[in-house]
Order: sequence, then structure tokens, then C-alpha cells
Amino acid sequence: MLRYRWLAAVAVLSMAACSPTHNWREWRADGAPLWALLPCKPDLAERPVPLTASPVVLHLASCEAGGQTFALGWARLGDPGLAPQALQRWRLAGLKSLRAESVDEAATRWEVAVAGAAPVLGVRAEGQDHRNQPVLNQTVYFAQGDWIFQAAVYGAQLPDAVTEPFFTGLRLSGS
Repeated sequence: MLRYRWLAAVAVLSMAACSPTHNWREWRADGAPLWALLPCKPDLAERPVPLTASPVVLHLASCEAGGQTFALGWARLGDPGLAPQALQRWRLAGLKSLRAESVDEAATRWEVAVAGAAPVLGVRAEGQDHRNQPVLNQTVYFAQGDWIFQAAVYGAQLPDAVTEPFFTGLRLSGS
């Protein structure tokens, strides 16, 4: 009898963990070595951006679920030596677009790891969205060879139950 109660409890907890709002799925960035877990089907876009002396094509994937926006970005620089500077420019541009209260790296840094990536920089910030509403942001910037990446979550609230699967689900091919 105890065994059946335990199985029933596990079944109830499993159903509670399944959220119709966040339908987590593995997703691969087309043409790049990035894999991620996303809670929704992303829309795709690309545009040239000035992250280095000459613009690079930035590929973007984003979707909204449960009041949060999940975004991935990636670009190929052609030279691995350009990655640290490009990631720094990307971080500053991201904080500026949020109208973040602080752009100081020490004030916004959080510890995060992405297997196979170096360097990795985690950023937490508070700012305003495009409708001038308060928004929280967690972003990780990372590189592998001449590839640079950004993974971000934006929302009025960023519960660990949502951000943790997103950030721990990031991986690079070959790692």
C-alpha cells in the first residue's frame, strides 16, 4: 500500500512539473554549434551589427512564454581574437537598450558556466522594456573559437524554475 501511495505522489509531482505555459524543447541554432532548451517555438531574424571594426551578421531566435521573453543570439567573427572585445560591446549595448541602472561589470555580474565556452560572462540587470515598463534581465555572453553567443531572459519576474532550465540547457557542440 505504501508503494502505491509513493507512486501516486510521484505521478502528481510529475504532472505539476509539466507546465502548459513552458513547453521545454531542445533547439539547435542552424549553422552554429549552439544547442539550447527553449520553452516555446522561437521566431528567427538576422541583422548586421557593429560588434567589431566591420559589422557581423547577428542571428537571433526569441519567443515569449509565461510573461518572459527568451532570446538567443549568435555570430561568427572570423577571428577568435575578436571575441572578448565583441562580447564586451554586446554586453554594453544590451545594458544600454534596457536603460539599466548600472553598466558596471562588477555590479551586474553573476556566476554561470556554459560547457565548452570561454570566456563566459553572466549579467543581471534591472531596466525598462520598450514600453517603459520595469524589466528584469539575466543574460550570459560566451564564445567558442570565432563564434560568440548571447542567451537572455527578460520579464517582470524571473523565477529560478524558469531561468534555471534555460541557462543549464545551453551547450555547445563538441562539449
